Amino acid sequence: MGRIVIVGYKPKPGKNEALKMLMRTHLPRLKAEGLVTDRESIIMEAGDGTIVEVFEWQSQEAINNAHKNPVVLQMWGEYAEVCDYVPIGSLAEAGNLFSGFEPV
Repeated sequence: MGRIVIVGYKPKPGKNEALKMLMRTHLPRLKAEGLVTDRESIIMEAGDGTIVEVFEWQSQEAINNAHKNPVVLQMWGEYAEVCDYVPIGSLAEAGNLFSGFEPV
């Protein structure tokens, strides 16, 4: 059974465009490793520039396997260079009954 997750990526100063470019490769790279479903991700931007992504892992086991996968670990290193992960609840939009974001 799949696991849908919501992730916040706050770009480091001057790295907004680099993060957006990296986001284009995220799901395809995970798909190539057999870790995510065929469900398309939703990528959006909060008012403070944080990129929010909703995507579906194949399973909890796939999530666990990602933490040992060299391709994924390399990709996560690339993310570490351009952003910090932030809790969705820290975004101003999360306080609204209907949290609205700009599509990316």
